[in-house]
Amino acid sequence: MRYIFLFLSILTFSQQTKSVDFISCEALLFPDAKTKSISGTVHYLFEIKNNIDSVKIDAKNMIFSAIYINDNTKFKYKLTNDQIILYDGLKKGLNGITIKYEAKPKQTLYFTGERENLQIWTQGQGKYTSHWLPSFDDVNEKVIFKLGVYFDQKHHVLSNGKLINKINPKFPNEKKTLWEYEMQKPMSSYLVMLAIGNFEKQTATTKSGTLLEFYLDKKDISKFKPTYRYSLEMFDYLEQEIGVKYPWGIYRQVPVRDFLYAGMENTTSTIFAQDFVVDEIGFNDRNYINVNAHELAHQWFGDLITAQSGKHHWLQEGFATYYALLAERHLFGDDYFYEELNDYAEQLKRASKTDTIPVMNEKASSLSFYKKGAWALHVMREDIGAKNFQKAVKKYLKKYQYKNVNTDDFLKIVKEVSGYDVENFKKVWLETAGFEMEIAQKYLSKNKFIQEYFALKKSKKSLSELTEILKSNAYYPIKQYIVYQTRNIPFEERKVILETALATNDILVRRAVAEYTPIIPEVFKTQYETLLNDNSYQTKEIALINLCESFPEEVEKYLKQTKGIEGNNDKSLKLTWLKLKILKGQNSRFDQENSIDELLKYASVDFESSIRQNALEILLVVNYENPKVIEALFLATNHHKWQFTKFARDNVRLLLKKTEYRNIVEKLVANSNSTIKELYTKFLNEKF
Repeated sequence: MRYIFLFLSILTFSQQTKSVDFISCEALLFPDAKTKSISGTVHYLFEIKNNIDSVKIDAKNMIFSAIYINDNTKFKYKLTNDQIILYDGLKKGLNGITIKYEAKPKQTLYFTGERENLQIWTQGQGKYTSHWLPSFDDVNEKVIFKLGVYFDQKHHVLSNGKLINKINPKFPNEKKTLWEYEMQKPMSSYLVMLAIGNFEKQTATTKSGTLLEFYLDKKDISKFKPTYRYSLEMFDYLEQEIGVKYPWGIYRQVPVRDFLYAGMENTTSTIFAQDFVVDEIGFNDRNYINVNAHELAHQWFGDLITAQSGKHHWLQEGFATYYALLAERHLFGDDYFYEELNDYAEQLKRASKTDTIPVMNEKASSLSFYKKGAWALHVMREDIGAKNFQKAVKKYLKKYQYKNVNTDDFLKIVKEVSGYDVENFKKVWLETAGFEMEIAQKYLSKNKFIQEYFALKKSKKSLSELTEILKSNAYYPIKQYIVYQTRNIPFEERKVILETALATNDILVRRAVAEYTPIIPEVFKTQYETLLNDNSYQTKEIALINLCESFPEEVEKYLKQTKGIEGNNDKSLKLTWLKLKILKGQNSRFDQENSIDELLKYASVDFESSIRQNALEILLVVNYENPKVIEALFLATNHHKWQFTKFARDNVRLLLKKTEYRNIVEKLVANSNSTIKELYTKFLNEKF
């Protein structure tokens, strides 16, 4: 029945969009961090084109203080947990509805941190904006939004479109500012956003005159350059490559803590995960470049044009993934591009054993939508030529701008432009499950590096030949592969390979040496120790672990050498350092307790989920029966990020199977506050 209801709901909205056109939305919003709620007044202007029995607006679990149509409060309507359903008071032509509401969303609008660390942000992917704003779960309903947001003057407020007005307090005792943002063109509701925080801003202007705004938390202002590296160049490249001017006038990007995904392409205003905020060393481990390009490409593919349904989702994700690769090709060259394509192909081939759903299916995997979709576009671009592909894409975007599309809309234009056999393309790449690795390899083999890589994997070269390759200018994945392939041969024979790999001074090749040499012979110790100096937190961490394991008598030396290094955003290196200090260091009881306390600090609600999880993983090894560790683990089960809560719940349930652990938790219940007591009781009462 659930699926029948969902089908009827979609069908009803589809019928509504044919008869009713919602034109604009003006909203005045009041987020409240103390109560984790939002209230406001929303006014929609809409046109009734044909006779219709009712008009629906999605609104999840909201309380309404007033609803009126065309200034009339006396009309019939029905409220459900999901919708406002209007029955009368409507007229053919233009209508207006005003809604005063309050909501305490359980999802989509998130409140994290407190005071100067407070952040409020949205993630409306697909159809979830209706949890915090009366709107439309149907992506085919496009509206011009204008949002005013009233909030504490100490924080920066961001939304879609241009900031047209900022009204500061008139009197000294006033502490709130009104921020007004306005779109000029229509967009789907799921792309409406809010981001509020203690942000700092930098700007740039593109060749075509578009203003770019880059935001970071004020604590991270030293990280602007490495975080947003190549942003301006990628924008200029994508605008030129796509062939259609950026359609929205302004583009901003802002990272937030504990974001649910890598990034989200809200129209004009991308939100992305704090994990991509990096310093110069962290840039070499994990950077924002690919996500940056992907979300920017969505401003055309997903925002300017939007897929009519999940069946055609690849038109958004496949395009964004492929154009991000093209941007990286522009920055880093053909070898990088083909290495990434080959990696996609290998992932798809492995997944094809169990992934039996084709791209053109709303239940297809993310891997299919994103990476098989990108591969399909690469095949098409190679077959019809880059110029024809660009011509077709440009025509497609121009024809359907600010509208909704399906796969046939795109393929029809491709056929018109190039005469391409789109039916065969559709069958092989979009309607058939699995992955055509043999076909893919023909396209990959156009690149010399890939030819050499494939040849190396098939060959049985001597150590001297492999050493010469390491000395050559071969692209780094070939050198990584050599280090990996020789990992199981005796060290005496492999020594020259490792020394030559280190001598390349390539960060990624040297990291391969760290990773694939877990046991370090004494004669290689001095050379291996140089890895602790590499400009990579990942390499430092791997090397630190392996050195402490191989030379326990020198742990204190290695800990001293790496003391005080925080590492990347998840503090993995710092936390690994604490773990090694506890388990392998020469600690007094005072030192041990201090290290445990520091881990507990990082496991607390004051830190991001990635940091908390890393800290908890260590605490569960070194001190899992500690009441403070138990409390931190149970509190983690309440987090909004499902990956983190799953980790916490899985560990809680596993540990509660131990009688002694269960006994400790039962004793803690009596002396705990109501929040943690409720959590303890909930899990204690579960049946395993």
